[in-house]
Amino acid sequence: MSKGKRNYSSFGIWVKIKLMEQDMEQRELAEKLGVSESYLSDILTGRTKGLKYTDTIISILSKKEIEYKEVI
Repeated sequence: MSKGKRNYSSFGIWVKIKLMEQDMEQRELAEKLGVSESYLSDILTGRTKGLKYTDTIISILSKKEIEYKEVI
């Protein structure tokens, strides 16, 4: 049984790019946030908004918080 293709939100795509640039796994980011990997996946695909974690994710993955906000 193979995993289905995930459709990431624009925020999720940005996060995945940043994770690759920093050689960090999604699991590591979830641990830093104190959430499960599946909950983080739900945030990245837009199944849940996860607004409580957005700024923290941006802070962890970006030296400049404005970097993502310029993309929106």
